[in-house]
Amino acid sequence: MTLATLPVRVELDGHELGIDAANPVSLALELDFAGAQPRHFGAPPASARPFEVGGFKGSVARGASCNCEVLTLIPHCNGTHTECVGHLTRERLDVSRIAPYGFVPALLVSLTPQPAAAAGESSSPAPEAGDLLITRRALELAWPVALPFEARALIIRTRLDGDRETPPYLSQEAAKLLVERGIRHLVVEVPSIDRAHDEGRLTAHRIFFGLPPGSSELARATRANSTVTELAAIPEGLRDGPYLLELQLPALTGDAVPSRPLLYALLSRAGPEARLGS
Repeated sequence: MTLATLPVRVELDGHELGIDAANPVSLALELDFAGAQPRHFGAPPASARPFEVGGFKGSVARGASCNCEVLTLIPHCNGTHTECVGHLTRERLDVSRIAPYGFVPALLVSLTPQPAAAAGESSSPAPEAGDLLITRRALELAWPVALPFEARALIIRTRLDGDRETPPYLSQEAAKLLVERGIRHLVVEVPSIDRAHDEGRLTAHRIFFGLPPGSSELARATRANSTVTELAAIPEGLRDGPYLLELQLPALTGDAVPSRPLLYALLSRAGPEARLGS
């Protein structure tokens, strides 16, 4: 066994846990600047072009000494991204200053969004016909009775067949449950935890960040150290259960930046082949 494959022991909430540090699973969608891309809210595709200045062409294929590209993208719309309450406030808040370093105790759950008309839960404005909700009830049913730690991050896998014009989003009750259970970092596959067109209310965002309705003052956010990661890609091979989450973000300013969430499987005391949640 090489040093790179040795199990790493970490202590969380008074419990010593082993993790498979050599084999994290990325939850990020690949953003291919030259191919098909995930994009939402009517945003243009992310693009890449050679940087040209003077006689320099920015492309080896065009005779330059090296490749040098100008990348253009909208973090909120083009691919996996992590955001903070600065998304909603007049004052700037950079998510790179909020996102945690190192490992966060996390829980992965899978659920099927429910038709809003039958869910018995709410959103603001009220759901439209055909909308699907990620509900409190579904989260409660998916939540394990026991965990080896208090989860501070939640990863929600939404089981759906095909794409929808209006993606599922969180009910108000679901967002409140996350706050009640101490979740500070949320990772979802949907492009937004709120309805794509919701009259600008962003109700689930406000509940999760602790920002009152209509307020744009950072000082009024009671959960300003929380993050939401949207447009993640959760492999079907991952089993529900406990993991450790690492949020990898570039050192860029902004209320949202492209990100690569990594999940690390927990190892049982039975040995490195016995993985929990994978």
